[in-house]
Amino acid sequence: MRLHHVQVACPRGGEEDARRFYGTGLGLVEVPKPAALSGRGGCWWRSYDASGQVVAELHIGVEEPFAPALKAHPALVLDSVADLEDVADRLQRLGFEVDWSERYTFEGHQRCHTRDAHGNRVELLA
Repeated sequence: MRLHHVQVACPRGGEEDARRFYGTGLGLVEVPKPAALSGRGGCWWRSYDASGQVVAELHIGVEEPFAPALKAHPALVLDSVADLEDVADRLQRLGFEVDWSERYTFEGHQRCHTRDAHGNRVELLA
């Protein structure tokens, strides 16, 4: 068994804000949703390794009524601490808060937490 994707929610019409965070901020690649699912709204994202293999997939689904995930979260691994700091800096420049208070609390990793445009918690680690 392996993980295929993680889904977080956004309110109806929240796709552009999701694109700003997940695409521009995190650098994930938006991929088309299957035709049978496209009418539901939302957007899908992937990250690829150097060989072109999908290494992470995240789906943003429309949920009504919407409530952000305050504790549950996807955790995305970056290749290096320098990459982690670069992504965190880019998010801050886009106006997203980045919390480093737990940077050294997960043995073997450095990490930070942020929230997407809809308030969903996201962990980044290296």
